[in-house]
Amino acid sequence: MILQVRPGTSREKCRALVEEWYRHLIREAVSPMLERWQKRLGVKADRVFVQRMKTKWGSCNPSTHSIRLNTDLAKKPPECLEYIVIHELMHLLEPTHNARFQALMDQHLPKWCSHRETLNRLPVRHESWGY
Repeated sequence: MILQVRPGTSREKCRALVEEWYRHLIREAVSPMLERWQKRLGVKADRVFVQRMKTKWGSCNPSTHSIRLNTDLAKKPPECLEYIVIHELMHLLEPTHNARFQALMDQHLPKWCSHRETLNRLPVRHESWGY
């Protein structure tokens, strides 16, 4: 990716611009996924946050019905983003990663283990700001 900015723009500003672009891409891609999967699973995420996360692809707070998605998902294959959306929504049905959670994932996204393996092979954070 090549980012063109005005001369003198700080690295911090460049990072913020890229991060905001990733956030926008995720929100754009997630909207139809949420509509489809919330209906299919019979759940509703009241709030969806897209933010920079250092160690996780996503998280869910079942008590507040909110999910968080890592902006780095914008750099991963679309099926990985969908897997994380489904995974986090599934936590609204089952808060833990127990057998019920895994059975629900198997039922609704049979290839979920493959998507998880793909993400596990990829770095959560990778940045190169060389000039």
